[in-house]
Amino acid sequence: MNYQMFLQAAEQVAESKGIEVSDVLVAIKEAIARGYTKALGGGDDAVVDVTLDEEHGTILISQIKDVVPEVEDDYLEISPEDALATADEELEHIEERIGELSSKSDKDEIAQLKYLASLVDASKNLTRPGDRFPIYCPLEDIGKYTYNGIKNALRGNLKSAEQTALYEVYKDHIGEMVTGTVEKAGEKSVSVNIGRAVVELTYKELIGDELFRVGDPIKVYIQEVKETRDENGKVIRGPQIEITRSSAGFLKRLFEEEIHEIYEGTVVIKGIAREAGVRSKVAVYSKDEDIDPTGACIGPKGSRIQKIVQQLGNGKEKEKIDIIAYSDYMPLYIAESLRPAQVVGVAMEGEGDDENARPKAVCVVSDNDVRLAVGRKGANVRLAKKLTGWDIDIVPLSEATSDGITYTPIDEIREAAQAARREKERAEYAAASKKAASEKAVEPAVEAPKIEQAAPAPAPEEKPAVEEAPVAPAKEEKPEAPAPEEKPAVEEAPAKEKEAKPVIHTEVKTTTTLEDLEKELQEKKSESRSRPEKKRRPRRISEEEVERVKPSEMPSSVLPIYSDEELAEIEAEESEESGYDDIDESDYDQYDSYYDDDGK
Repeated sequence: MNYQMFLQAAEQVAESKGIEVSDVLVAIKEAIARGYTKALGGGDDAVVDVTLDEEHGTILISQIKDVVPEVEDDYLEISPEDALATADEELEHIEERIGELSSKSDKDEIAQLKYLASLVDASKNLTRPGDRFPIYCPLEDIGKYTYNGIKNALRGNLKSAEQTALYEVYKDHIGEMVTGTVEKAGEKSVSVNIGRAVVELTYKELIGDELFRVGDPIKVYIQEVKETRDENGKVIRGPQIEITRSSAGFLKRLFEEEIHEIYEGTVVIKGIAREAGVRSKVAVYSKDEDIDPTGACIGPKGSRIQKIVQQLGNGKEKEKIDIIAYSDYMPLYIAESLRPAQVVGVAMEGEGDDENARPKAVCVVSDNDVRLAVGRKGANVRLAKKLTGWDIDIVPLSEATSDGITYTPIDEIREAAQAARREKERAEYAAASKKAASEKAVEPAVEAPKIEQAAPAPAPEEKPAVEEAPVAPAKEEKPEAPAPEEKPAVEEAPAKEKEAKPVIHTEVKTTTTLEDLEKELQEKKSESRSRPEKKRRPRRISEEEVERVKPSEMPSSVLPIYSDEELAEIEAEESEESGYDDIDESDYDQYDSYYDDDGK
């Protein structure tokens, strides 16, 4: 047997069934064990072991028997002598099989048989009483009948594994809406493919008289996923996936898809009462007073609610939806639940004498709104009862007046509801404030040690005095201060003990205060800016002021730059230029303005 091809086949089966390869291998092992047990013909209580040995690329099948001195049941037990004889027979049979395959050069099968022979030879050490002796059977020795049994068992095991995988997938999707495809539309049900399973949708779970054709997309709500197991935990019946379109959960998911306030949680659905295809009532609520929950669900000109109604079946009659404003004040909630009828007043009769009876309320409506309050075939009042959990009686206003029924007008009910809401908000605020105050009161006790550890500093009233010392003008007027030794006295003030008030040198007598000094400095700066310094060109230096070094005074070690003849010529030229020295410098005064900064 080519073990690699065997594993590839198992992987293909796992992929086609949507299960794990390990589940396929377990199903194969169980199927081989069951088929070999039937092939033994002694009953289902035989102990059979099947091992998929990937290392040696073979499948090992063996029947395990208990080694006992005296055999009472040879189907389950074996003597030490018989165990040794059986092992020798198995080895002889395997050697004959190897000899037959040697001519065919089937190296893989020969290697598997040699490995099996080594296991049989090792089993001779398990022939003492109390041991468990394995009787090995080569896979090739299994007959055709046994193969058929293994195949049938494998088919059943794979189906069970597939059902278990489906259950694990869809059990986490209970309460969700999925989109499937209609695969079959019969007279009593519609087959819907929801991905990995095809589920039957009965007409009882459809909305009114809606019809579907093969290939139509369809939204369904997964209502329940369950499976049946036996005492040993084995799956007897695969997962039963229940889907519906007529439940309140389906309508709730549609609201969440179409109304983002509900999806985000700013508007909450408090209750739904539904008769699919006829009428539904949805109670909504919002803690944010700036959001109108009913308006958010209805939308501008009913645009939002119409999108939901269009998805509630394709029959002739569309399902109607009433959006109800939820209230904790039950009289108001009961009155709102009868919409679109307008309630004049409500009389709360309470629970009555019977403990099991539902509480009862009487709603008074105008004579013209009685039929509207009851609804078609009683659907409106029936849904109101289901939504509120109260039994509701509809009484016309004329009958209530004639019978003297005492009821609370609707305006007073609304005022009482507002007062109850304000009282509840005050109670919640008081409870929150009390909790915050109690938590705040605990904080100082916890932080007290930290405050005590940070307290060894001098008294707080002395700290500002020390900080004021550097502000004294003595520092600024250091040249005028006669006693520089006063500075250390100020610095040592914080180090002194609190025996007496420290001498703080903050009052130093000076000719000017710090403010006056700052003012004076500021004035000097402003004067220097207002009178810029006048820049003159440098005075002309005459030749007499320039100290010349005569050649005779030059050091002997220095080589002369000019010869004597050249020096004589230079002196002659200088004597000629000296004739211009008598020019009056006042002739240049008229040009001084060009170099004067004040003239720019």
